[in-house]
Amino acid sequence: MIVGVLKEARDGEKRVAATPATIEQVRTLGYEVLVDPGAGAAAGFADSAYEAAGARIGDAVAADVVLGVNAPGPAQLDAVRPEATVIALFAPAFDPAMVEDLGRRPFTALSMDAVPRISRAQSMDVLSSMANIAGYRAVVEAAHEFGRFFTGQVTAAGKVPPAKVLVAGAGVAGLAAIGTAGSLGAVVRATDPRPEVADQVRSLGGEYLSIASPEVEVSATGYAKEMGDDYKAREAELYAAQCREADIVITTALIPGRPAPVLLTAEMVADMKPGSVVVDMAAANGGNVVGSVKGGRTVTENGVTILGYTDLAGRLPAQASQLYGTNLVNLLKLMTPDKDGRLVLDWDDPVQRSITVVRDGESAWPPPPVQVSA
Repeated sequence: MIVGVLKEARDGEKRVAATPATIEQVRTLGYEVLVDPGAGAAAGFADSAYEAAGARIGDAVAADVVLGVNAPGPAQLDAVRPEATVIALFAPAFDPAMVEDLGRRPFTALSMDAVPRISRAQSMDVLSSMANIAGYRAVVEAAHEFGRFFTGQVTAAGKVPPAKVLVAGAGVAGLAAIGTAGSLGAVVRATDPRPEVADQVRSLGGEYLSIASPEVEVSATGYAKEMGDDYKAREAELYAAQCREADIVITTALIPGRPAPVLLTAEMVADMKPGSVVVDMAAANGGNVVGSVKGGRTVTENGVTILGYTDLAGRLPAQASQLYGTNLVNLLKLMTPDKDGRLVLDWDDPVQRSITVVRDGESAWPPPPVQVSA
């Protein structure tokens, strides 16, 4: 079978679904590889590098297995041949129109953002891979906007205090942000409704800010759950106090399959110091911050910059492409048990079943629930 690597159709997307390094791994599974001309150019991967890795340059959409980062464009989907398999980030939980469209097409569609959070699927967990990069990049973007030192310094010209950074949410993205901000010398504090992350925050040099509420409990899924009114009231008090002190706030709170919860109100942002920066990493899902604009940069009347960038991982395209491509290689290893270049969809495997949006032209979404591990 032939694996095709698409040139991304989405404007501004610099990532690519495979790098020359991952192409070599795909070929060890018995596949031939076809790469769209210029597919990796924006990430720094020339066509000649793909050819050196054993791939051919050609029309990837005609392959048996088509790999993309984002959902292929309409013209690309129209060109996919019947009985092919398309693997990309389709976001079926948030894009019912895409699910409906895919259900009318005679091929199989697998969505990498639907990989379940179970131990054996960690090597395919694209959301974690991209969140790790995005958390790092969020701090870089904040530092650029902040325009001052993160670390404290004593110089002949005077004393410079360290920046104070608040991270809301200590998942993969939040922990990456905590580690990055701390490595730059900032004083970092973090909140999360899951008490089990406190040690992780401290291990990265951050201070964990707990919220005393009877609703707080160890997560059974690894994800934060929607909290009740008592917790939200105490949480709002904490954020209000912390925002008055913080120079930079990075919010990462997401609830699977639901709009992002609002953490920072307009009043909290208005109480922040002029020159402060807020990075709303949940802007693509509705946002954690009142006033953030999806994909945009805004400055409030009191001089607070709010970043709602949704392409943070894509701003490190070479690294993001390598990690995403590795996630895809691990999926192909799972689906090519005999390493004979033939993709096999095992309907009894909860990982493969969970990511299947359409199977041979028939809708398979939503999948049955999977027993997850914390």
